[in-house]
Amino acid sequence: MEHSINGGDLRGNERVEILKPRIDKREYRRIVLSNSLEVLLISDPDTDKCAAAMDVNVGSFSDPEGLEGLAHFLEHMLFYASEKYPLEDSYMKYITEHGGHANAFTASEHTNFQFDVNCDYFEEALDRFAQFFINPLMSPDATMREIKAVDSENQKNLLSDSWRMYQLQKHLSAKDHPYHKFSTGNWDTLEVRPKAKGLDTRDELIKFYEENYSANLMHLVVYGKKNLDDIQHMVEEKFHGIRNTARSCSIYPGRPCTSEHLQVLIKAVPVKEGHKLNIIWPVTPNIRHYKEGPCRYLSHLIGHEGEGSLFFVLKNLGWATSLGAGETDWSNEFSFFAVGIDLTDAGQEHMEDIVGLLFKYILLLKESGVNKWIFEEICAIGETMFHFQDKVPPFNYVARVASNMRLYPPHDWLAASSLFPEFNPDTIQMVLLELTPSNVRILWESKKFDGCTNMIEPWYGTTYSVENILDITIQQWKDGAPNDLLSLPAPNVFIPTDLSLKIVQEKAKFPVLLRKSFFSRLWFKADTLFFTPKAYVKIDFNCPESGHSPEAEVLTDIFTRLLMDYLNEYAYDAQVAGLYYSVYHTSTGFQIVSIGYNHKMRILLDTIITKVVDFKVKRDRFSVIKETVIKEYQNFKFKQPYQQASYYCSLILEDQSWPWNEALEALSHLEADDLAKFIPCLLSRAFFECYTAGNISSNEAESLVQHIEDVMFGGTQPICKPLYPSQHLTNRILKLESGVNYFYPIQGLNQQDENSALLYYIQSNKGTLIDMKLEKHKNLREESAFFWTEIEDGTLKFDRTEPEVAALRELTKKDVIEFFNNYIKIGAPLKKKLSLQVYGGVHSSEYEAVIRNENNCHSMCIDDILSFRGSQPLYGSYKGGLGLMKL
Repeated sequence: MEHSINGGDLRGNERVEILKPRIDKREYRRIVLSNSLEVLLISDPDTDKCAAAMDVNVGSFSDPEGLEGLAHFLEHMLFYASEKYPLEDSYMKYITEHGGHANAFTASEHTNFQFDVNCDYFEEALDRFAQFFINPLMSPDATMREIKAVDSENQKNLLSDSWRMYQLQKHLSAKDHPYHKFSTGNWDTLEVRPKAKGLDTRDELIKFYEENYSANLMHLVVYGKKNLDDIQHMVEEKFHGIRNTARSCSIYPGRPCTSEHLQVLIKAVPVKEGHKLNIIWPVTPNIRHYKEGPCRYLSHLIGHEGEGSLFFVLKNLGWATSLGAGETDWSNEFSFFAVGIDLTDAGQEHMEDIVGLLFKYILLLKESGVNKWIFEEICAIGETMFHFQDKVPPFNYVARVASNMRLYPPHDWLAASSLFPEFNPDTIQMVLLELTPSNVRILWESKKFDGCTNMIEPWYGTTYSVENILDITIQQWKDGAPNDLLSLPAPNVFIPTDLSLKIVQEKAKFPVLLRKSFFSRLWFKADTLFFTPKAYVKIDFNCPESGHSPEAEVLTDIFTRLLMDYLNEYAYDAQVAGLYYSVYHTSTGFQIVSIGYNHKMRILLDTIITKVVDFKVKRDRFSVIKETVIKEYQNFKFKQPYQQASYYCSLILEDQSWPWNEALEALSHLEADDLAKFIPCLLSRAFFECYTAGNISSNEAESLVQHIEDVMFGGTQPICKPLYPSQHLTNRILKLESGVNYFYPIQGLNQQDENSALLYYIQSNKGTLIDMKLEKHKNLREESAFFWTEIEDGTLKFDRTEPEVAALRELTKKDVIEFFNNYIKIGAPLKKKLSLQVYGGVHSSEYEAVIRNENNCHSMCIDDILSFRGSQPLYGSYKGGLGLMKL
């Protein structure tokens, strides 16, 4: 059943129908202004944030030759100032001062600008936003600063493998197609080269803006709290001034890859450890047939992870740790279908077999024909997900919908390609027949190719080589591949069929402690806000043996990863059907989380608990997981400097945390037998805390917890015993001394990275702005995260918003100044400051200068983190044993 609403009058008496989710109470209206600007108005009386997004039908494909990155640079420049609001950066200042965010991104064929702000300040924010597209100022000073900002953004990406490999694929395409271009821009493309040609970048920028930014090429979404008529009046008043030059939309016909770019094997050297295999075909764009979903059908099957799937076979052979399939880099004119596989070390030695198995699976799909029941199953899942989708922040929503508007007719602006009601086997077969050996290109990434390549990609410096591969070669790979049984998936048993809502007897605003024993605590929160057929369950196991040493932490981590690994072929269908789960280790044990449609959730949770109880170490899977974790630790040094700074901050402040290098050292000598011995110890003493929320009854929640207690703590030889009161673990934070500036300088772990980072941490208990405090939870996940934080910390102030807002309302200017003088400003007597300084490769001299300076009475250099941590007092914890916890 489709739900739709009528839009406003357009082009005479035409009425427009926009399909919306069944549970969506918002109102929508499409209008076209006199300057041909197409607008979607959204009225949401319940929102506490208003938002807008403008999508302009011009992107990096339109960059002039020799000015790579100009469209991206223009995106940056429009934020600066306008004739109506000439003060530089006043737009961002206004947005942030009134509880909002602003951002933009430049894609190949469009540029998207978006913001949100507190509702009372929306009208002026919208007016400032509109000026981007009416009379922007692009001053010479701002031009130079923003070229440097674009260059800095590019510098940040230079050692990112995803950026490097993406550009390599673009580089190996037709030079006369805009796909080939470098799109980010840098100092060289925006300053050095233009100047050498006698070009003024600012003049070219203004020319580019005037030629391309036309109202008829723009799509606007405005999300407000007022009614549609009021929003429409506001939009007409503020946006009618955008020029309409009647510019035609740029079209880039043809495909980026000609025959010389196909039937090739590209070997590339990544920055990080690990091996990846990407098998890519140019195909007919799905957007041309989005109501028939050909790429969606094929990605569902080729990317499946259940029994009989390609990934299932590769995983059992020990060759792959993940596989994804689907359409990438698409437009109306071209598209690529890609299969991406993360390889193990063993898989790296079997590339030919893996490609052969992939083509065997494609052959299976061709021989099996297009199955209507599979198509209908995917359709049913898509329809359920669309009609019961979670509400997301307006900031994200407007950006997504504005992007959709240039691609789809108004009826499908909200649904986009998530619904495909038309079964057309011929369309699916058409795309399937494009997945051939003669149409393929393979990108193979591994550090093992270091020293074995002969070419360099010019923008990122990636080293690579290219070999031609013939049809007969791939046929030989296919013939020589293992004969493991590949098959189509079985029907998905996790598709929900009961989407009814539970009758809520008690409309409690906050979680209630429903049940308490020596083994567990159960918190319950009925759904009184969202009214969707979804539930949230978190089970937090407190295990004292989990983190007492680096070895224990690593083994607990591998235990949870193995649980996920064992569950995958069975529970993959649950995730496909919108029932998500995860098992992961924490500083005090491990957690099981499930969120999604509640109908089959209990079946899934019981299976997970059974896997915990019956856990056995499979040696082959242990080896694969160990290899994965080792590579993750080895790749820590390639994290960006700001991420390294955050890590050092946590390591200094968190009492129970271990350095990554100690964990790596411990991991290197751990084997399957060590884990087998460790698991009984890990589970020997435990306590679990369960939080349940959403479309779940109190009886169901109690039944779940009772079942867990029975299978884990029951019987004559239980695998778990309750914790002693002294064993309840808590997270405690270091208490910094007032009036002392602590700083920790360190060289970045990867000195090839020229970037540096400074993290400035101040311990302070001041509340945030009132409107931020009062912001409503958009969905069950957000609400659950908020309440779980209170439970996890032991504070249990579920109603903390109201007293904090009341306190904020009573704050005076004098109070704020006094607070600033005591806690924030330089030399403040009660200031507790920690500065993390990570120095990149080009700043080694500054690092040497810093560590040569002696400590003075107001600053202290931390030389050794663990020694410093051991010498400092800790803040107390609200969370104690079962009897000590405040209830």
